[in-house]
Amino acid sequence: MSPQKPKKVQHGVHAKSDINVTPLIDIVLVLLIVFIVMVPGLSKALPVVVPQVIKTDKPTPPDPRNPPLVLGISPTADNKGYEFTLQSDRIELQDIAAKLCPVLQLQPAGMRKVFLKVDEETPYQVAVHVLDQVRLASERAKKETGAKPEWGGFDGGDTKVAISLKKRG
Repeated sequence: MSPQKPKKVQHGVHAKSDINVTPLIDIVLVLLIVFIVMVPGLSKALPVVVPQVIKTDKPTPPDPRNPPLVLGISPTADNKGYEFTLQSDRIELQDIAAKLCPVLQLQPAGMRKVFLKVDEETPYQVAVHVLDQVRLASERAKKETGAKPEWGGFDGGDTKVAISLKKRG
């Protein structure tokens, strides 16, 4: 065998530089068909049921068997201290947990609530001290409820606290 000789290029003859677009069009058409088939499957959504808002003129009255527990904080008449009330009874800050615990145990399981009414002039720190006493009472009530055999180890749930601001007027 003899070595191959390089081919001579003739002057005036150009190589064909056009791109063959037929395979490109085939691929684009296949991708287009795939996406057309897949799109209807992607737009399926789960049905959502939105709750309807029921507007009433009057709020539901509190349950007479389970009246709300109301703790109040207001400044004294001379504005030098604060007085604390449980329902309408005056109590000291240190006694809130001890007096609130047995009352919390009487509330239905999972529905323990305390409403805290705070005067607008009450410093934040005083309200925090009262909330701390409510937390202590809640923990003690859970512990004592869970220890009762008739509850079967269920502790009655956490106590929820709602805070409202009393405006002077």
